[in-house]
Amino acid sequence: MVSVLQNVAIDCADPYELARFWSEVTGCPVHPEDRPGDEETRVMLKEGPILHFNKVPEPKAGKNRLHLCLRPDSTRDEEVERLVRRGATLIADLREPDGTGWAVLADPEGNEFCVLRSAAERAGTAPPHP
Repeated sequence: MVSVLQNVAIDCADPYELARFWSEVTGCPVHPEDRPGDEETRVMLKEGPILHFNKVPEPKAGKNRLHLCLRPDSTRDEEVERLVRRGATLIADLREPDGTGWAVLADPEGNEFCVLRSAAERAGTAPPHP
């Protein structure tokens, strides 16, 4: 017997607004039945589990014990710039001069996530970042 991962639950103050941010990050829609003010909101990923946002009364405290790692279609640096423009905050820049490494960002409610190199960058076939 095994279990299937159904969703990744993320506690937050405003589920709908945080789901909208993650919808933009992933390019996947907020569930069509979810509305502003709902206690729970979902982002329907193309593959894998649902991102499930739950309203909680307390603010985030401390570092996440679990976080998401993103592999962009564009370059890592372009994706970091795009996400910062959309409301993310750069928390730790662990990118190396040789192009390896990653960036740690936080979403608008402070939940950390990482942006890794794209598959093309890992294969050495990505165009250099301007």
